[in-house]
Amino acid sequence: MPVLPSLENSSFDADIRDRHLIYDYAAHDAAGNPEKWRYEMWFFNEDRIVYAIHGGPMAGRRNFQTATYQCVRPGELWQCSWLEETGTICSMVYDIPNGRISTLIGFSKGHWENAEMAHGDKRNPADFERWRGLAKLGVQTDRHMLSEQAEILQDFRGPGDLKPIDMSWPTL
Repeated sequence: MPVLPSLENSSFDADIRDRHLIYDYAAHDAAGNPEKWRYEMWFFNEDRIVYAIHGGPMAGRRNFQTATYQCVRPGELWQCSWLEETGTICSMVYDIPNGRISTLIGFSKGHWENAEMAHGDKRNPADFERWRGLAKLGVQTDRHMLSEQAEILQDFRGPGDLKPIDMSWPTL
C-alpha cells in the first residue's frame, strides 16, 4: 500500500477538488516546428483524475487514473502524480496564481514508440487492454523523458465535456 500525502487540513477542496483545466503546451513537432498540444484535466477528487488529450502525438486519448496530490504552497502550488496502464509515469505541478502547468512525463518505450496505439478511451475494454500491453514493451530505463510547460486557457469547476467516472473502475 503506498504512503499517500495527507490532504487533511489542506486547501485541497478550495484549490483542486472538481477543478477543470484546459491548457496548451508550447511544444515542437518531429521536424522542430512549433505546435500546440491541447490537454484537458479534471481533478475529479482526492483519488482520481480524468483527462483528454486534443493535440500533439497523444491526441485522441481519453483516460482516468488513480492520482496522488501534494500541496507545495496552499492556494498557489499543487503537485499531482500518477502511473498509467501503459507504464508511463506522469507528474504535474499546477501553479494557480500564474495559470501555468509544469509537467514531467516518463513515457514507457511502448507508449512513446506506439503513440497511435495509446489513443482511444479507457472505458472501451479493447483500448484498455491494448494500453496495458504497451507497458510490457522495453524495460524501465527505456523511457522517453519529456518536460514541458503549459499555459492554462480555461479554469472552471465540474466535468465540462469530460465524462464522470465510477470509483470502482480499475485504473491499471
